[in-house]
Order: sequence, then structure tokens, then C-alpha cells
Amino acid sequence: MSTASDVRQRALALLPARDDLAAMLRRPRRDLVAGLTVAIVALPLALGFGISSGLGAAAGLTTAVIAGALAAVFGGSGLQVSGPTGAMTVVLVPIVHAHGADGVLAVGLLAGLILVGLAIARAGRYMAYVPASVVEGFTLGIACVIGLQQLPSALGVAPADSDQVAVVAARAVASFAAHPHWTAAAITAGVAALILVGARIRPTVPFSILAVVAATVLADAAGLDVQQIGELPSGLAAPSLAFLDLSTLWTLAGPAVAVAVLAALESLLSAAVADGMGVNHKHDPDRELFGQGLANLVTPLFGGVPATGAIARTAVNVRSGAGSRLAALVHAALLAAIVYTAAPLVGRIPLCALAGVLLATAVRMIEVGSIRAMARATRSDAIVLALTAIATLALDLVKAVILGLVVAGALALRAVARSARLQQVPLDHDLPGDHTEEERSLLDEHIVAYRIEGPLLFAAHRFLLELSEVAHVSVIILRMSAVSAIDASGALVLKDAIEKLQHRGITVLVSGIRPGHHRPLDALDVIKHLRAEGRVFPSTPEAIESARAHLHQRGILRDNDVLQ
Repeated sequence: MSTASDVRQRALALLPARDDLAAMLRRPRRDLVAGLTVAIVALPLALGFGISSGLGAAAGLTTAVIAGALAAVFGGSGLQVSGPTGAMTVVLVPIVHAHGADGVLAVGLLAGLILVGLAIARAGRYMAYVPASVVEGFTLGIACVIGLQQLPSALGVAPADSDQVAVVAARAVASFAAHPHWTAAAITAGVAALILVGARIRPTVPFSILAVVAATVLADAAGLDVQQIGELPSGLAAPSLAFLDLSTLWTLAGPAVAVAVLAALESLLSAAVADGMGVNHKHDPDRELFGQGLANLVTPLFGGVPATGAIARTAVNVRSGAGSRLAALVHAALLAAIVYTAAPLVGRIPLCALAGVLLATAVRMIEVGSIRAMARATRSDAIVLALTAIATLALDLVKAVILGLVVAGALALRAVARSARLQQVPLDHDLPGDHTEEERSLLDEHIVAYRIEGPLLFAAHRFLLELSEVAHVSVIILRMSAVSAIDASGALVLKDAIEKLQHRGITVLVSGIRPGHHRPLDALDVIKHLRAEGRVFPSTPEAIESARAHLHQRGILRDNDVLQ
């Protein structure tokens, strides 16, 4: 009963609150201006990403409207703008090739269910564990993939029938070389250059829409032979479940998980970026997953593609002065108005102009300074960044992120394991009682204490094997109070070192084992025989006292050497 109540409480916590409405009414004018600005920026991106996904420009616009509105209302960030993105496009292309348009819509629906489940399970907090090097490599790889995807449209050639972006790009270049079409290439280059140069000179001006309008007017006025978007429906499609084929849903489970993981990763990353850019704003990661889940549940019903939080549009939203969800809602409403009133005009936009917009977007995604700093930080960060970027190009985005996380985790674990130290420490501070200089000298000659610091993990053999080579002593005291963690590998290496020392006739005493560390040591019989012989002690002074008694018993210390 309590479990059902907990789930109900979690679900209620994911719904919009009164504070959201209050924030929307606080400064509506600034939100209206920000929403208008984002809509102008989002229009060409939504068209371009819809075409790149394989479902067409109308699917991109539908996604921007439906997902943009739902995620704005139910999402966990008041500044986030959602819609079709380049990263999602990269994942959708192979799904289109394998399962067709209906498969993509079904995948979006399943991904929405997964995201809602993740939200109820409170999985959003785990985003904090994704290393920055993985995010940078992921972003770099996406930028390269988006750029390569645009080559067929940019060069005015038909795209090859392949889901491998490198193959499509190579065939596009070969086709262009055989039959050059300089008009499309020139428009693409002009649009991209205008956006990149204009953004540096006047960052607040929406050069993307200006460039697309200029290219469209030029193509119409001069009668240029370039491919256009084509006819768009003057309105959103009616809701439908016609794409659902229950017999094939199981085969789409894998792609749906990939889409859900990417949607969660990109949306939470974008929301975190918005937090950093905004003032006194913090997103709710679980609610953000819930909002994205609802958006992806509903959008396919209208023919839209899976959506995520969009970093570029979110950044424009924040820079334009947005302070609440109203800005993202205005952006979605304006795009809906364009769908209903200006569909014929939008259909005349040249594909090469949109290719220029997306090429400029790919270039702006690459933060050279950030990548250079990450590569210089540590060798591990450089390896993870490069590997994630290459895997994004060679495999797919989800596999690339998983590979990056695994390698980053392995390198971090190795670094932690290697941080363990073995240090010989003097007996002075722990020597009980008063002693003559002669006795101190004898004790120092025959008793050596080593303090093990840090985690005793799989890389412990690096110094524990050195310990087993210690010579010319009678007793070794292992001080373990500074050990932070022990695993089976470290325990076995410690056992091997103790056995080697005892085989050479050296008495081994252990002190200061933490309560939580007895279990692995006992399970692997590391100290079982030592405990049976009374050689395990709570503190180092007790171990030293036992060592003195042992030396006295062997005749190494004489009676007159020990002061009672």
C-alpha cells in the first residue's frame, strides 16, 4: 500500500504547479519577445531537421509545435525549448531505413513511455554522473555527423540509400564531382557564411531566418534550378494511431530505448546549460523527463518525430530575456501560426538553404576552446573525448555515450586505485611507555610499521608486491586505519603479500581495520589465521606491544632492554 502511495506522490510531484503560472504572469512582455526570437531561429532548424530525419519538413514543424508546447508546460525547466534536434536526427536515420516512417512514429511513442517511467523512478539525478569529457566528445561527434548529413542537399545531389552518414557523404561528393551543380553549393555556402559572420558581428540578430528568406527570394527571382522543400499541409495532421502495428512493436524496443536515452541525456544537458545561463533558476530533472515523455507520447500521433530539449534554441531563449515557460509556449504558438498561414511560402524554401543553416549550426556547436581545454586537462579526459567523438561517427550516439561512460569509469577507477599509497612510518608516536635509546634503536631495527592509505582495489599489487620484498626485519605491522575501501582483488593481493612475508620468517601484525572492511578480508581468509594467532589489533600501540613481547620471546630483546 505504501508503495502505491509513493508512486502516486511521485506522479503528483511531476505535474505543473501554481508557481509556474505565477512566473508566467510576472514579466510577460519579455517572454513574448523571447518567444518570437526563438520561433524565428527555430523555423529553419525544424524544417531542416525534419528533412534530415527522413520524414520531411512537415514532421519537423509538427514536432516543434506539439513537443515544444507540451514540454514547456510539463517539463522541469522554465527556460527549456524543445523540438527536433540534430542529435535525434542522427539516431532516426537508421530507424527510417530499417522500419520506415511508421517505425519512427512507433519508436517515438515507446520512447515517451520509457521517459515517463524514468521520471517516476526518479532517474533524472543520475545525469550528474556523466563526465564532461563524454559530453564534449558526444557534442563534437554530433556536429560532425550533422555536417556530413547536409552534403547531398548542399551539393544539389540525391542522397545515397544508406544509413551510414560517411557513406552518404562520400557518395554525394563523388556524384558532385562527376556532375557539378554550383548553384546549390553557392547558396549553401552563402547562407552558412552569412549566419556565422553575422552571429559574430550582431549576435542578437536572427541571421538564420534572414539568410533563408534571402536565398528563397533570390532563387525565385532568378529562376534558379534548385530543389525546394515542396508542398506542406496547411495545418497539423489529425491524431491517428494508424502507424501502430502491435506485431512489430517488440522489434522496435531496442531503437526505442536508444531514442529515450538520447532524449533524456540531451534534454537534461540542455536544462543544465539553461540553469548556468539563467539567474536563480534550477530545473527539476525528473519533471523534465516527464515533460519530454509526454511530448514524445503525443507528437507521433500528429506525425511528428521524437523530440528533445534543444541546446541552441534554449540558449537563444535565455539570451533573449526569457524568464518563464511562457516564452517556449509563445515559440510553439508562432510556429503553429506559420503552419496554418504560410505553408505555401515555406514550401518554396530551397533545400540547399536549409543545408547552409544546419552546416552553420554544426560549426557553432563545436567549442574549440572548450575542447582544447578538456584535451589538455588530463590524458584520460583527452582519451574519453576522442573515443566518444569517433564512436559517434562510426557507431551511433547511444553506443558512443555508453562506450564513453565505460571507458571514463575504467580510467577513473584506475586513477583511484593508483592513488593508494604504502608509507613506512616511525614508531615514536605510537610506542607505548618509556624507553631507553638502546631499546628504541633495537625496536626500529627489528620492527617496521607501514601505513596503507586510500582504496585497496585491483591495482594494489603495485605496492603490495614491493611490501613482500622487505628484508632484514623481524616484525611488520600493517596499519590499515587509513584504508578507504577494499575489494576482492585488493584483499587477495594483500593475502599473497602476507603469506610471502610469513614464508620468509617475518611476523605480520595488522592494526586498525575499519568495521566495514572485515567482511572481504574474512571472506577470502586474509586475516583468519592472523586473528586465530592473536595478531590482529584495534590500534597500533597494541600491535607494537605485541611485537615487543614477540621479540622478547625470541631473545632479540633482553630483559634489561625492556623497562617495566
